[in-house]
Amino acid sequence: MMKYLLSAALVLAGTAAVAGPIDRACLNAGRSADPALCGCIQQVADQTLSRSDQRRAAKFFEDPDRAQETRVSDRASDEDFWLRYKGFAQAAEAYCAR
Repeated sequence: MMKYLLSAALVLAGTAAVAGPIDRACLNAGRSADPALCGCIQQVADQTLSRSDQRRAAKFFEDPDRAQETRVSDRASDEDFWLRYKGFAQAAEAYCAR
């Protein structure tokens, strides 16, 4: 019984460690989200985006028009972010593809 509880605790701890802004937004996107895929995308985000960039990118799940506005913006900060976001998206697609 103790082994089972320890295993369950480790699984739950691992899940909590993966949860981040991208993971939460993915899971709450209103589609039939795949928790494993959302977790994978979060892992890539942790490797490629700052926490601030992750919070900004997570908003794209709620409002996809915001992504388009950022992509076409003339502001240098938006252009810089978009390049980082594009790199993240490409890495997530390659790493998390099934």
